[in-house]
Amino acid sequence: MPAPIPVFPLQGALLLPGARLPLNIFEPRYLAMVDDALAGHRTIGMIQPKTPERTEPDDRPPLHDLGCAGRLVSFEETADGRYLIGLRGLCRFGVAGELDLHNGYRRIRPDYGAWAVDFERRDDAGIDREKLAGALKSYLAARQLGADWDTIGKTPTEELISIVAMVCPFSPIEKQALLESRTLTERAELIISMLIIDSAGDSAATPAPDRVN
Repeated sequence: MPAPIPVFPLQGALLLPGARLPLNIFEPRYLAMVDDALAGHRTIGMIQPKTPERTEPDDRPPLHDLGCAGRLVSFEETADGRYLIGLRGLCRFGVAGELDLHNGYRRIRPDYGAWAVDFERRDDAGIDREKLAGALKSYLAARQLGADWDTIGKTPTEELISIVAMVCPFSPIEKQALLESRTLTERAELIISMLIIDSAGDSAATPAPDRVN
């Protein structure tokens, strides 16, 4: 894993190991960050600032202590000069220190030591898929949203958990808690709790969950 790495502070954005995050890049400092990443180790760290980042080039809000490094695996330049990129999550990192700005973007010294677990096979044996499906169905029903349950049923457990964690509009603090969950089972249990809490009190009838094997 490379060090130091550039970081993209984006509140409410979540990248998890093994998952893929699409990003629309348009600020000059982050266009420069992508250019430099493409010319180098192709790694960018996603991390949440503790307060929303402003557009001023010298704005440096405090960062959370934990982020996730991702490899730049797709790139497209639009006619109006934006970059559409995809990051694949590699490994979480702690922030060991921050360096001076480079081409307007922030860089940190990452500490990967405590997160070698991200390179190991994640065990999903203890995860209750049916409970997860039921919580997700209630959550979507409360918002009058549908889903392709055939596709969901065929989606591997780890991928499903990452999709739910990254796509659902949980709060920035909730997203950070999901990132900090050390194991896949802990993350699944936290997601189920979040879905149930967010769905509680809805007056709409909640259909019985489809069985997800």
